[in-house]
Amino acid sequence: MPPDMKATMIMNQQDAPPSGPILAALDIDGTLLPSGAMQIADPVRTAVARFLARGNHVVLASGRSLAGVLPVASVLGLSGGWVIASNGAITARVDRTSLRGFVLDDVQNFDPGPVVQIARALLPGVQIAAERVGWGYDVTHLFPANQLNGAQQIVSPDYLEDRHTTRLVLRGPGVERLLDPVRAAGMTVHHAEPGWVDVTPPGLSKATALEKVRANLGVERTQTVAIGDGHNDLEMFRWAARAIAMGHAPAAVREAADEVTDALDEHGAAAALGALHAESFS
Repeated sequence: MPPDMKATMIMNQQDAPPSGPILAALDIDGTLLPSGAMQIADPVRTAVARFLARGNHVVLASGRSLAGVLPVASVLGLSGGWVIASNGAITARVDRTSLRGFVLDDVQNFDPGPVVQIARALLPGVQIAAERVGWGYDVTHLFPANQLNGAQQIVSPDYLEDRHTTRLVLRGPGVERLLDPVRAAGMTVHHAEPGWVDVTPPGLSKATALEKVRANLGVERTQTVAIGDGHNDLEMFRWAARAIAMGHAPAAVREAADEVTDALDEHGAAAALGALHAESFS
């Protein structure tokens, strides 16, 4: 959404009555819970429950794999709700009547072959993981516990080159050298942390998936909110009518937001949702 259009929308909504349910897009790691953890603090769970009880929508939008997002959705009671995984490559609905516990709505795959070849040529010791939707990852080497969600199966790099995937993880010292070459190959790249690079299909982000969910739910654009703490939330911030950064987020993320809430250890997401619950954009 262009910045001038977003600014106009925010100004207009301050003078207008609520126009329907709010869609709150919530990042997970660093926003709802510490990175790699699974336990959500009671204030956050309570705030989500109250927000939903008012007829609003919560959509988890994460860089995690689907296997890592679904347990969080379960803890929050998002039965029947929407989730976005792998930075927009996967959109699914939680469905407890399904054998798998979810129904896939959209899955965007890509051929990892060129990326695997680039990574092995420039960084021979790089660890590579390719997502298997709803299950876990095929990996060239086992990743440390809690760094990948779901199961892991060791495979050869040649095997990975022949298998389409939604998300590729590149890990190891010096992996930052791969950022520009992988981008030049046309992929979407997120430098999540030192020694870690996420690769997803071209032209995707949390925002592209969220816009489809918003349309499916029939939520007005002025009723969209995004809460996050990372650089992979910036597109989501531009998409939302109201962007809220966590207090501990990097400066660039805080500056891109319309407002800043408390930090993770102060339950900033709960505070932000509580404020929305009270004001409903009035």
